[in-house]
Amino acid sequence: MDLEAFELVLLRRPAHAPDYPDAELERIQAEHLAYLARLRGTGQIVTNGPVVEQPDPSLRGLAFYRTGSVEQSRRLAEDDPAVRAGRLAVEIMTWYCPPGTMSRPGRAVSLP
Repeated sequence: MDLEAFELVLLRRPAHAPDYPDAELERIQAEHLAYLARLRGTGQIVTNGPVVEQPDPSLRGLAFYRTGSVEQSRRLAEDDPAVRAGRLAVEIMTWYCPPGTMSRPGRAVSLP
């Protein structure tokens, strides 16, 4: 069976994430979102987004990278401003799926 490989990045809130003033948190979040948007724009991230109603509240989001290696994806994920600030930590693994699965059109959902 032919399968496509992606690097799945789990974004988690560390148990002892540093506290920052609200303005600093807003800046970190804006830089985090802009960074991920740039990686999507270059094709290094296929898709990403937050998770809700998860059984583990430390899990904050997922990103599917397509760099060809876990090591390259790790370098990119660890360069995320929210990761560098200690607000998020990454777990990375290879994920396989049937070809074309990640390019099927979906529907947009608005988060609360």
